Amino acid sequence: MKRLTLNCPDLVMKRPSGLALDYTARAGRVVLRAGNSIDNVGRGPAELHGTRVSRYFMKGRQRIYRRAGGRLGITTGARLFFKFVPRQLRYWKFHRAAAFQLWRIDSRGRRTTIVRRGPKVSYCLRDLEHSRSGLARSPATFVYPACSTDGGEKRVTLGTSVGWSDVYPPSYPEQWIDVTGLRGCFAYRHIADPRNGIYESNERNNSATTVVRLPFRAGRQSCPGGRVEGAGRRQANPYGY
Repeated sequence: MKRLTLNCPDLVMKRPSGLALDYTARAGRVVLRAGNSIDNVGRGPAELHGTRVSRYFMKGRQRIYRRAGGRLGITTGARLFFKFVPRQLRYWKFHRAAAFQLWRIDSRGRRTTIVRRGPKVSYCLRDLEHSRSGLARSPATFVYPACSTDGGEKRVTLGTSVGWSDVYPPSYPEQWIDVTGLRGCFAYRHIADPRNGIYESNERNNSATTVVRLPFRAGRQSCPGGRVEGAGRRQANPYGY
C-alpha cells in the first residue's frame, strides 16, 4: 500500500492528565485516575465499519480515502465490542483502542519494567472535541457521533475526523490504574491503538507518558525524567512527543 496516494489517519494520545486518587473504584484498593484524549492529526479520518459476527463482537474493516478520489477498504484485525459501561448501557466500541501501563523508571527516567496495567481497552472513536480545527481537511462540524447502544445492530460505523478528538475525563469508568502498595517513581503511560487495528501514516507517535511519584499526592514532585504534575494542573505540551 502506497501511503503517498492515501489520506491516512494519524492517531496521537495526549499525556495522561488530571491525576487523582480514588479509594472507591475497587474494594480495599487504591487506584490512580487519569484522563486522556485520542486525537486524529492525519490527512484523513480514522474510520472503522463493523459487521456483526457474534453476540458481543463485530469484525472491523477500515476505510481509507484516496487523494485522487475514491476509497479503499482494508482488513486490519480490528474488532468492535458491545461494551457494558457501569451504571449506563452497552455501547459498540473499538476493542483494544487503547492501553494503560504503569512502568517503573530508573534514576535516569528510563522505563524499565511494567508493574501494572489499567482495565480500560475499548473506546468509541467519535468526534467529541474539535481540538485542531486548523488542520487541513478538518470538518467544521462533527461527522462521527456517539457510539450506538442498539444491541440489534448488524453493522455500525465508528470514526474520528481529522482535527477532532475522542476525550475521556479521569472520572469516567475504568480510567485508572491500580497503584496499591507501590512506592517510588513511575511512568504512567497511555497508548492509542496498541494492536494496530487502524492503519496510520505514523505508527511511532501513539503513546504519551506522565511521570508520577507514588504514593501520589497533588502538587509537583521531583522524579527522574521530568516534573510530576499534580491533579488538575495543565501541562505546557500535552503530547508525548
